[in-house]
Amino acid sequence: MLRLMDTRARAVEEIVPSTPRFLRVYACGPTVYRYAHVGNLRTFLLTDLIRRTCEMHGVQVQLVQNITDVGHLQDDTNLDADGEDKLLAQARAENKDPFAIARFYEDAFHRDLGLLGIRPADAYPRASECIDLMLRLIADLLAKGHAYVGGDGTVYFSAESFASYGALSGNKLSELRAGHRADAAELAKGKRFHADWALWKRAGEHREMTWDSPWGRGFPGWHIECSAMSLDLLGDVIDVHTGGIDLRFPHHEDERAQTDCYAGKEVVRHWVHGEHLLFEGRKMAKSTGNVVLVSDVVDRGYDPLALRLAFLGTRYRQQANLSWAEIAGAHKTLSRWRASVAGWAEEPSKPMCAEVQQGILDAFSDDLDTPRALQVLRAFEKDESMPAGCKFETFAWADRLLGLDLARDVGRAPAALPAGAQDLLDQRAAARTTKDFAGSDRLRDELASLGVLVKDTPGGQEWTSTGPPGPG
Repeated sequence: MLRLMDTRARAVEEIVPSTPRFLRVYACGPTVYRYAHVGNLRTFLLTDLIRRTCEMHGVQVQLVQNITDVGHLQDDTNLDADGEDKLLAQARAENKDPFAIARFYEDAFHRDLGLLGIRPADAYPRASECIDLMLRLIADLLAKGHAYVGGDGTVYFSAESFASYGALSGNKLSELRAGHRADAAELAKGKRFHADWALWKRAGEHREMTWDSPWGRGFPGWHIECSAMSLDLLGDVIDVHTGGIDLRFPHHEDERAQTDCYAGKEVVRHWVHGEHLLFEGRKMAKSTGNVVLVSDVVDRGYDPLALRLAFLGTRYRQQANLSWAEIAGAHKTLSRWRASVAGWAEEPSKPMCAEVQQGILDAFSDDLDTPRALQVLRAFEKDESMPAGCKFETFAWADRLLGLDLARDVGRAPAALPAGAQDLLDQRAAARTTKDFAGSDRLRDELASLGVLVKDTPGGQEWTSTGPPGPG
């Protein structure tokens, strides 16, 4: 069906769903304290490509992607409970309530996904709304001897209690060195080993976004959030866990330890990571002013889906070096393809080319070899022996994998809304008016289950109807 590079196995492995024709996927989502840059979005595209490929093989995908809106420190290697939370720092910089900051950037995240043709997940659990799940998980880890309470009330996970720690990153506990900050202070407060990490952090007197717990008022560690939400929504067998390569250590290494110690077994069957994205040869970082947003692409007059096409030109697990010239070239290709598809649609329909169809599907199935898939499609485009009707059908089929909206300019009546969808759209518009964001998210998920994809714009919500998701 699909082969992917497994980080733990360090090899390309076949992805076989634990439940026949049903794949459970957990994707690490954004920390909603700023706009997602295009490097973040390349990682989020990875999961979309996995889902589209699986559905082509008749496999239904259940996708959960978390929203981190508390607990992610500015320096996650420094587990000092007094460390600055990224969201709180941004709230202070903008002089706004931290939850208002979180909802603003969460909405921006969903808008960007829509602009890039990334279909919504089935659930977007927020860390701030899952505190009880985390407290129960921490209590269980304490009861099983995998965690302990330090002298200051902070609860730590004992890294030495998990025998296979380091399987993802290749790090060995015996070789990890104490950090340059905070370790001495934390050890003095009751932290037993410098590689242990905080599950629950005792809050300082003036800190915002804190909750009551059996160990005092505080806030969760970043790593425990994903363990709690993934186990709650997907259970103790997760087929694929995705994220950026920067999350491999310490986040995913620590998450795996917590999750497996709670479940008593290996929960995630395959860990899949997307590589870094450079822009104009440099790493994207706020400190260097080299951060590119989707809005920057749009402001330059490029279709945001040109960014998606540019991403497809490099395999997900290879470092990519994006440039404005490459985005401009992708925009030009996208415009040409749409014009060609619209022209081909005017000719009599012909069966699609089975050889090209198989070549593209094989490329996607082979560890998401999107560059090879694009080569197959470009060669087919130039093949003058193929009738226009065949090219239209083949390109339209390929777009189910590519997600480039290639039939945008085809003169067809817009798809009708499924039964009940208009009522859900009306309810969602009302929910957003009253700032009921949880209700808005739930209604968006219901609409997605009907094949209606909703995108929020400054002028209100817009929708497209693709028909019920799934094989076919």
